[in-house]
Amino acid sequence: MSAHKSIAQRMTLAIISIFLAFALAFILFQQQREKRYKTETLNLRLQDFNAAMAVDIALFPADEQRPATPDYEAWIAQYVSLHQLPDMRVTLIDTCGHVFFDNIVKDYNNIPSHRQRKEVAEALRTGSGSDIDRVSSTLGTKYFYSATYIPQHLPCAPHPGPYILRSALPYNAGLLRSLRADQQYLWFALATMLVLSLVLYRFMRRLADNINKLRLFATKADHNESLDTADLVEFPDDELGEIAERIIKLYKRLQRTKEEQNELKRQLTQNVAHELKTPVASIQGYLETILDNPNVSEDTQRQFLQRCYAQSQRLSALLQDISTLNRMDDAPLTREFQTVNVSQLVANLIKETALQLSERRMTFRNLLPQAVTVTGNQSLLYSIFRNLTDNAIAYAGEGTTVCLQASEQEDHWMFTFSDNGPGIAPQHLPRLFERFYRVDKGRSRKMGGTGLGLAIVKNAVQLHGGEITVSNLPTGGLQFRFTLRKQFV
Repeated sequence: MSAHKSIAQRMTLAIISIFLAFALAFILFQQQREKRYKTETLNLRLQDFNAAMAVDIALFPADEQRPATPDYEAWIAQYVSLHQLPDMRVTLIDTCGHVFFDNIVKDYNNIPSHRQRKEVAEALRTGSGSDIDRVSSTLGTKYFYSATYIPQHLPCAPHPGPYILRSALPYNAGLLRSLRADQQYLWFALATMLVLSLVLYRFMRRLADNINKLRLFATKADHNESLDTADLVEFPDDELGEIAERIIKLYKRLQRTKEEQNELKRQLTQNVAHELKTPVASIQGYLETILDNPNVSEDTQRQFLQRCYAQSQRLSALLQDISTLNRMDDAPLTREFQTVNVSQLVANLIKETALQLSERRMTFRNLLPQAVTVTGNQSLLYSIFRNLTDNAIAYAGEGTTVCLQASEQEDHWMFTFSDNGPGIAPQHLPRLFERFYRVDKGRSRKMGGTGLGLAIVKNAVQLHGGEITVSNLPTGGLQFRFTLRKQFV
């Protein structure tokens, strides 16, 4: 592990930091929201007090409990002392901003105009106003102000017009306590944040374990080291662990597939070398005989040269078949696909093989419908039917019949290619499509076969989205059944 933080550690720190920042921001937002709610609640309470007091003041002339002397100031002072909250300051202000009653300050002439005070200006403009946190210029004490515009006349007042009724509470211990955010909520939020942080850390730790194991896997894979170690056996039991485990299993499977392919390539190389050895040795032997024996008759030389030519033809066919298989393996999708009339293709094939069929007294029954078309590569489709026909000519036997049929399905054609020859032993059926596999090696070479014809058939069928099977018929003979898609993308 390098001195730098790993990606898992950086992700853990980043996510936890973002989460904590979000949680703290939410807590601060909630505190401000709660404080604003409590402030609005207190303001509504003072507004209710102002409205109730204004109603009672309006009833002053008819109040049976008013003082004997209609002294509105004394009566208001008495009302405030009976109904006010602890340490409440009540002030009456006319619309010009002059204070004409205050239950604490009595020197009204020296009190400056209150018209520009925030809560008074708002009350004159909108009917009510407040100032949450301001130091009184008169008393030097910080107050919570709430003012209400009263449109009714004030009886017996020096200025009986509309007025502003302002109530205020000092920022003492009691008010601060009522406006303070709920500490229980704060502790609950902190505890929740701590628990969630621990859960998040544990989750990120599990993620880090998976990343570290994948890092170990990548290192071992890069150095071709064994992956069957204790560190890569078990992963955390979660989705990330399952993904990591599947990645390693997939890699191991690909490694095994690669080893199997390498083994198949070695076997193929050996088979190719073995198949090439026979015609090359024959050609070399005939030519050496001619060169070492200059007195050999012309007839004998001609016979040897004809045999050399036959072996060279076999060698050319073998190389062509190997090239065809390699092209299908290496670039199966690079071939040009087009609409192919299989009925016409098979009709041309029968004409091309008519001489060979005649020599072996064989009959080809073409039972295909008139318009069998598929989307595919013309050359590969031709190789399917040509190799099956050549295989039947070579091994079905003289006087036999070859039959080709097709039935239309929803999205493909089902073809049946059969003969009424002797068939083959059941143990050979599973390996019939293997490259260079021969049921009778001596007879196959004598007939000029390369051992790759049926392998080409199988690959070409699969390349066109189909499958092929082979079986012995109950009445005797061999039957190939394969499908070709009508439209293949």
